[in-house]
Amino acid sequence: MKIEFVSYDGAYPNLCSGVFTVRLDGRETSFGAEYPRFWTSGGGVSFDDEWNECVSRGPWELSFDERDYPPEIAAAMPGLIDAFNENVPWGCCGGCV
Repeated sequence: MKIEFVSYDGAYPNLCSGVFTVRLDGRETSFGAEYPRFWTSGGGVSFDDEWNECVSRGPWELSFDERDYPPEIAAAMPGLIDAFNENVPWGCCGGCV
């Protein structure tokens, strides 16, 4: 399946909660709108001994239930997470803390 990035509208303070739009074999498809999200942050937030926020960023990770997608989209998930990581700043942004 050919995957072409169109847009992602997630931003601080909810970088992980945007709508990811791609063209799949030429058909525009949105995740976080038309279909459920398939990504989770590869980063995290912790606090030091003085309660200063420490944000770590890492590649987005694939997280989905195949039953939520048509078989051809479920099969394309490895390519979709690659496109997500190539076009969306890595999480975590720390905004939800």
